[in-house]
Amino acid sequence: MSWVANVMISADQADAANVEALSHWLRDEAPRREQPEVVGVASLRLTTGPDALWGGAKRPECAVWAGALNHADLVALRSRVEAAPWQEPNAVQLLVMDQEESFFRLWMIREGSLAQYAPLAPSEEDVDFYRER
Repeated sequence: MSWVANVMISADQADAANVEALSHWLRDEAPRREQPEVVGVASLRLTTGPDALWGGAKRPECAVWAGALNHADLVALRSRVEAAPWQEPNAVQLLVMDQEESFFRLWMIREGSLAQYAPLAPSEEDVDFYRER
């Protein structure tokens, strides 16, 4: 059985190497949720390159990588994103929609730390539960 987390990361093109390094880590070293002895959860792919299939008459003016990660330890993912040597950290946006969720959570780096901006939880009663995931 799988547990899928849909992940997108937007970063300045100057940080493409950092996102590629993150993708290699996800593929080869990232721990799995509740299975830390097993590593590798998939990788990310640039979705805004020359062959992008976005709607509209113009090409995207952003760099977005995406992937469907299997059994990803999302706390480890966030820690890895936060620790990367970003050249333009304020441009980094991490969007995560975990299995059985119906929306993406947005994480951004501000003042050197990765912080969740929106939404915190489907309802205010669930905030503490979702901060731990």
